[in-house]
Amino acid sequence: MKNFSIIGVGGYIAPRHLKAIKDTGNNLISAYDLSDSVGIMDSYFPYTAFFTEFELFDRHNTRLKEHGIDIDYVSICTPNYLHDAHTRYGLRLGADVICEKPMVLNPWNIDALEKIEQNTGHKAYTILQLRLHDSIVALKKKIDEGPKDKIYDVDLTYITARGNWYYTSWKGNENKSGGVATNIGIHFYDMLSWIFGPVTKNVVHIMTHDRVAGYLEMPKARVRYFLSINADTLPNNAVQGEKRTYRTIMIDGSEFEFSVGFNELHTKSYEKILAGEGFRISEARNCIDIVYNIRNSKPIGLVGDYHPLAKLPLSRHPFGWR
Repeated sequence: MKNFSIIGVGGYIAPRHLKAIKDTGNNLISAYDLSDSVGIMDSYFPYTAFFTEFELFDRHNTRLKEHGIDIDYVSICTPNYLHDAHTRYGLRLGADVICEKPMVLNPWNIDALEKIEQNTGHKAYTILQLRLHDSIVALKKKIDEGPKDKIYDVDLTYITARGNWYYTSWKGNENKSGGVATNIGIHFYDMLSWIFGPVTKNVVHIMTHDRVAGYLEMPKARVRYFLSINADTLPNNAVQGEKRTYRTIMIDGSEFEFSVGFNELHTKSYEKILAGEGFRISEARNCIDIVYNIRNSKPIGLVGDYHPLAKLPLSRHPFGWR
């Protein structure tokens, strides 16, 4: 049984980490969040020491070590812009770290974290759970074993509707979340570059507060993508089904089905990490580079090979004064 600590236990993604810690037979001995709305912990670890002040959380963890109780892993579930700082904290505490996506917002932060790994002798892992999805693993195998010179035409569409609360939260602040491409798209960019190879061309057609559309070239694929958090961009079949999320990947005109099989991916990720087979910092570099370049690109408009949904009418920001 390993001892875990979690930073950001009140966040959206934290329950998946709580479940993974419990499902892998381990113990959560401390937790921190600015918010005290963390009753979900009762379903997993009701006796965990919980703090809303980081200084008290740190003091508790330090005292545990002084009494011979090691914290083996620190799980990071905080807003994106804090991942780097909290990963540093976990490594310097003398623990290995499991960090949610994105590992960092800027490519150079990866280099700095690798130096801290070397100095502390501990490891930082990131969650790239789509690489563990059975259908995606099978697709990679099919591509790897297919014609070596074939280039696939791929359309990625991912729409996950968000209400106006999104823009008030840290997620609506590009400096904190990295914008739409980073916040909702990074797993898909990682998946595509894992299967088809690193990006050689990165073009952005449309980028606003609620969507991003562009074109990526990889050694084995030409990818058109459209990502959106605006419910008005949902296709009719999704709206009629009263769904708020729509995801599809078309490969050479055929739909790649991977709509199920997501529930246990965090537990699978933890199992791999505990077995010493988790995804290290360096493996996040490709997707961090992709979203960083998207975020810092100037959109060229509807020119060249763009995703069909890029033509949808743009919407004004819900808070026009921003």
